[in-house]
Amino acid sequence: MATHLNFTERKLLARLLKQGYSLAEIARLMGRHRSTISRELKRNTGRRGYRPKQAQRMAEARRRRRGRRCKLADPELNKYVRKRLEKRWSPDQIAGRRRREFPRRRAAWVSRQTIYNWIHRRAPQWKVYLRRGGKPPEKRGKLQDCASIRTRPKVINQRRRYGDWEGDTLVGPRRGNGLLSLVERKSGYTCLARLRSLHTRRVIRAIKRKLGRLPPGLRRSVTFDRGKEFAAHRRLTRDVLSAVYFANAYSPWQRGSVENTNGLIREFFPKGTDFSQVSPAEVARVEELLNSRPRRRLDYRTPSEVLAKRMCCN
Repeated sequence: MATHLNFTERKLLARLLKQGYSLAEIARLMGRHRSTISRELKRNTGRRGYRPKQAQRMAEARRRRRGRRCKLADPELNKYVRKRLEKRWSPDQIAGRRRREFPRRRAAWVSRQTIYNWIHRRAPQWKVYLRRGGKPPEKRGKLQDCASIRTRPKVINQRRRYGDWEGDTLVGPRRGNGLLSLVERKSGYTCLARLRSLHTRRVIRAIKRKLGRLPPGLRRSVTFDRGKEFAAHRRLTRDVLSAVYFANAYSPWQRGSVENTNGLIREFFPKGTDFSQVSPAEVARVEELLNSRPRRRLDYRTPSEVLAKRMCCN
């Protein structure tokens, strides 16, 4: 496939033209096809003849005007994005997962903004798969003084002790209400609490109520995502927990325990559930059902059985 000349070749072309060589001779000396040299002269010759710096500027300006080919024009990448949009993945999740699956192939990556641009400009029918109708994520209420998950001790990462939790919120319609889920990483024990609103004060109060009744050895740390409902996290380290950590943005796999549990909870409370219409008794029933299921990694003991022993020892 023919390629454009680079600046070094353009300087050589100007020198050969000045020395009187024909187009056929220039093409042979430069190792280029004669039509490539002919097109270069036709496109990039100015009023004062062919000059390499001017030719370079003209070629670059033409390239900018033409614009880059949309990355989603690639059939494989386009199919990858569409399949995950159908699963209700956000563009952020798609872009992050793509980088994780192809860590050494930057050419295979796609940014979240590219996906948004493709949907808004070329494929508006996919807007129905975007949360909030494709509006950009809200950026108000950024968290302050967050301890990154990268600073979390190995003893937590390796699940070698009890008392380390993961937390998240399941959101009701229009984010008006929700459900708090807390999962103990080693035992899988789950705590649930209905939230009348996702205001940070209510969320932190619910966490303190659920974990504050446990002995100190069972409330060592908790790891959240970067949702603004956890903005008052310093109250937890002051009153209940030893440490609070935050996963990286758009990295749900860093909180695998609570993400997996949320999937189980959705079997009882599907997406779109209005939690203001769910009674505390129903939430308690689901919590009990989850904690009384035997787990293979616990040698088919239940989370309740495992944690009951720890309650006696702490």
